[in-house]
Amino acid sequence: MKKILLVMITGILLSACTNNAKEEALIKQKAIVAIKDSLRLDSFNKAEAKVKEEEQQKLEQAKEEKAAALAVKQDRAVSARNVSTSNSGGTAAPAKKKGWSQAAKGAVIGAGAGALGGVLIDKKDGRGAIIGGVVGAGTGYLIGRGQDRKSGRVQPKN
Repeated sequence: MKKILLVMITGILLSACTNNAKEEALIKQKAIVAIKDSLRLDSFNKAEAKVKEEEQQKLEQAKEEKAAALAVKQDRAVSARNVSTSNSGGTAAPAKKKGWSQAAKGAVIGAGAGALGGVLIDKKDGRGAIIGGVVGAGTGYLIGRGQDRKSGRVQPKN
């Protein structure tokens, strides 16, 4: 009887002292997964908010550009009226632009940068400088011409 009682007490003690490590590890793992999910959701929310903010900035910038373009057009119309009223011949002379055009500036800057790049890349008797200068001047001219069209200095082709 003592042996049976001893075995039962030992069994009860062992069953009472079972290790809940597996359950605790599972709970911790679920908590980590939940935290990672919330962090991902938070980062998505931040990204969406950033995109919306950038869109609003673009809209505001577009509105400002339209207002500036409208003001420039109005200034040109006013100056054209002033020129036509000041001419006694009755024909309006177009206002002459002063200074270098963006196309000319772009060609010069592009030629210099291209020549420098050509010298650094191909070091044989200035061949690289000539090729780089020509390519740079052409590229700079095209970029400057586009800027001239945007500013109204050159009328775009129809």
